[in-house]
Amino acid sequence: MTDSPEHLPDADFLERCAALALDAARAGGATQAEVSVGASRGFSVNVRKGEVESLEFQQDRDLGVTVYVGARKGNATTGDLAESGIRRAVAAALDIARATGEDPCNGLADAALMATDFPDLDLDHPWEIDADAAIDLAAVCERAAFDVDARITGSEGASVSTHRGRSVYANSHGFVGVRTGSNHGLSCAVIASVGEDMQRDYWYSSARRPTDLLDAQLLGRKAGTRAVARLGAQRLGTCTAPVLLPPEIARGFWGHLVGAISGGTLYRRASFLLDRLGEPVCAPFVTLREQPHLPCGAGSAAYDGEGVATRERTLVESGVLKGWLLSSYSARKLGLQTTGNAGGVHNLVVEPGTENFDALVRRMHRGLIVTELLGHGVSLVTGDYSRGAAGYWVENGAVAYPVEELTIAGNLAEMFKGIVAVGSDVDPLANVRTGSVLLERMTIAGH
Repeated sequence: MTDSPEHLPDADFLERCAALALDAARAGGATQAEVSVGASRGFSVNVRKGEVESLEFQQDRDLGVTVYVGARKGNATTGDLAESGIRRAVAAALDIARATGEDPCNGLADAALMATDFPDLDLDHPWEIDADAAIDLAAVCERAAFDVDARITGSEGASVSTHRGRSVYANSHGFVGVRTGSNHGLSCAVIASVGEDMQRDYWYSSARRPTDLLDAQLLGRKAGTRAVARLGAQRLGTCTAPVLLPPEIARGFWGHLVGAISGGTLYRRASFLLDRLGEPVCAPFVTLREQPHLPCGAGSAAYDGEGVATRERTLVESGVLKGWLLSSYSARKLGLQTTGNAGGVHNLVVEPGTENFDALVRRMHRGLIVTELLGHGVSLVTGDYSRGAAGYWVENGAVAYPVEELTIAGNLAEMFKGIVAVGSDVDPLANVRTGSVLLERMTIAGH
């Protein structure tokens, strides 16, 4: 079983690898089995101060097999897709399964839930760019950042990346699914300085289609402008004030809610939203939907990591929690049915409001815009939230000055209920599609 290394293996080759693994698992005594086999290739380049700092080519192939012997589970992975390598991986998984304890929640998702419809989600857009052209593009991006202002004195570099991958998931129910997708990126980080005051900032763009990436010069200028705007950052005294989270920060905020309604957190009873299904958990105008079939979406998928058909769902409707995010294992632990979320959420869409970012700043009147968060002081068990932050202080509805070395603190349960507005400034290329989020109040402490 061989294929050409120059390109992604075709789907037939990957399907043959998966079928071989499943056959070997059955022959070895597995009562159920599932296989994921994939390949990816691409490269990334980083240019710093006009010189190539790194150029990395990547080409990976791997197979993961999970076998179930009754209620016992074992799994193994291999990068060797020759027949002998696959058989060794299956034998290892079977050995592990026989050595582990039984868990009645183990097993494949129900056969009746497997996806049968595979719409074209428009996920694969190769970028015909070679390393030399990528280096030139990164250099243009970085140069645009330096050209913003003479106070741009340093750089962490501009990067260009392009990757494609193809994977097959198959299981002993007879399900076989194939995915091929691309992801491309452009980023730039620079340092502005005046005397001993040094400030770093960045910008980035990521997309499945290379034509959707932000223009390199525009991106570089944005990175440079952001860095210069950070100069003269001040500290604040401790206060309580509204906080505005731009979309790139708000995505992480919604990620905490996703974590709190995910199966693993729930069956471990480690969520501040435990037993809150059907109750208000957000401000009454907040609606969150999972939309897994958006064309060209960052998180689009016809099936989840277990072959279960994905479907559009409302997770929060008018502030009320309507659904969990469950895999088959976590669902069984909870006495429920999988929601098709093995592997996570597929395109979380936060219903946008009508106000853009500047309008939200005016509406906030006086408070903090957060542009950077530091640390991991978030407990999904209690909802307690405390993280280092930097950004801009707003007075009279306009940015007054940059601020740094802050801590913002609150409780997620109160923060989600205290959302004042969601902006219209949505990035449609992100897996979490949200506008800026204006929070009613948080405690802000200077260091």
